[in-house]
Amino acid sequence: MRRIERDEIVPVTIELNGKRMVGNAQPRTLLSDFLRQTLGATGTHVGCEHGVCGCCTVMIDGIAQRSCLTLAVQADGRRVETVESLADDEGRLDALQRAFNRHHALQCGFCTPGILMSFTDYLRRNPDPAEQEVREVLGGHICRCTGYSGLVAAIMDAAREMRGEAGPEEETDAA
Repeated sequence: MRRIERDEIVPVTIELNGKRMVGNAQPRTLLSDFLRQTLGATGTHVGCEHGVCGCCTVMIDGIAQRSCLTLAVQADGRRVETVESLADDEGRLDALQRAFNRHHALQCGFCTPGILMSFTDYLRRNPDPAEQEVREVLGGHICRCTGYSGLVAAIMDAAREMRGEAGPEEETDAA
């Protein structure tokens, strides 16, 4: 493997939300910045830039990861999914997005993309989580607007819908 110089510009090719995308990056360019500034995937938000808040969570090869802790060159040749991948081509929201809407699980929306991506991955691996498990995963995200009750209710509701159990819950005023 050849050594890349610090200020060298290198091509980075990823499969972004099902489409092959190529952009140029320096070796120190964060994946979050590459997605937003180079490829225009602005649904990925950047909060703390230390991997603590979870706003920048994307899926790399199907696994939720913090894009502010990943270099763009590390994603070269990999499949990256952002929040833009969740709705279908006609703009219909997926089960998790619909549940967030029903349960008022977002306010300003800044943290929402990262939470949605974390739980898209989590619910694929664990389709029948206990509420405490949802709360533990949610502990890896910081939301300063909603409080967490609506988020937990939405995630549990989406999990039921995704398992094909009873239809989605009616709107709640979870506090």
